[in-house]
Amino acid sequence: MEGIYVIGAGSWGTAFAYHLARKGLSVNLWVREEDVFRQIKEEGENKVFLPGFKLPNNLRPFRDFSELKPGGIYFMAVPSRYARGILRKLPLRPQHLVSLTKGIEEDTLATMSHVVREELGKLDYAVLSGPSFAREVAQGSPTVVVVASENQNFASEVQVLVSDEYLRAYTSSDVVGVELCAAVKNVLAIAAGVVTGLGLGHNTLSALIVRGIAEMRRFVMAMGGSSDTVSGIAGVGDLVLTATGALSRNRKVGYELGKGKTLREILGGMRMVAEGVTTSKAVLSLARRLGVEMPITEKVVEVLYEEKEPSRAIRELMLRSLKSEY
Repeated sequence: MEGIYVIGAGSWGTAFAYHLARKGLSVNLWVREEDVFRQIKEEGENKVFLPGFKLPNNLRPFRDFSELKPGGIYFMAVPSRYARGILRKLPLRPQHLVSLTKGIEEDTLATMSHVVREELGKLDYAVLSGPSFAREVAQGSPTVVVVASENQNFASEVQVLVSDEYLRAYTSSDVVGVELCAAVKNVLAIAAGVVTGLGLGHNTLSALIVRGIAEMRRFVMAMGGSSDTVSGIAGVGDLVLTATGALSRNRKVGYELGKGKTLREILGGMRMVAEGVTTSKAVLSLARRLGVEMPITEKVVEVLYEEKEPSRAIRELMLRSLKSEY
């Protein structure tokens, strides 16, 4: 692999590029925003999305895709809604691509692996996911992730490339399971934020998380993913982090909803993307197509897009028909 390209300089893309550069690797970071590019180029810092970290000289920002060279490995770290459009702008077809994106395309209901294959054709593809707040990765907090690919040789190559004393990667062959867990956990994190914003306490949050896991498992298995993936790093691991951690953007959206703000007010004050907002509708549409019951996701969509009172949504969840746990 002749070059490392991280496509997307949001908080996660920048932190991941910083992590690779900290290992001594030469990293090229594609930056969409002119102001962010200028900051990194002139001041060595992404003050918009990852303030407080001096980026090393072996991390090179660029804006023009004509600078891409064949033979490298690409890490895609852009919001799901922009992924297809950006892939279409690439002047060459990568042979090795790893998705860091945690979402589902809203219009087509396609996972990122489907989007990549539709736009780029056959290539070595992997998805990297897990409980990994960008700021904590940049700080060097010990972190574990999972790299899933149908090509286990490629998964192992990516595992070795990204792992060090700060970040440990495990491999998996369950691409669909890892991608769907990454998408659903963001939706459930919004619900967890609502619970916290309403001040409902740890009993309610625990109930939300454990029933969310059941919901995630039904959905992932209906789509052909593995129950083990749901129980692992990409599923329970990432959900616990995103549903409880103050650095979670999706949890923050839910928290502010619970405090009485409107979605428009919340998103108007955010420059970073909360994937769960758009992914919630895609997940619910897929679930209904498959006949999978996802009551928490359904209530999240109603609160986000139908202006349902959060307290009413929770009351409706509690008053659903009684049933066995399994």
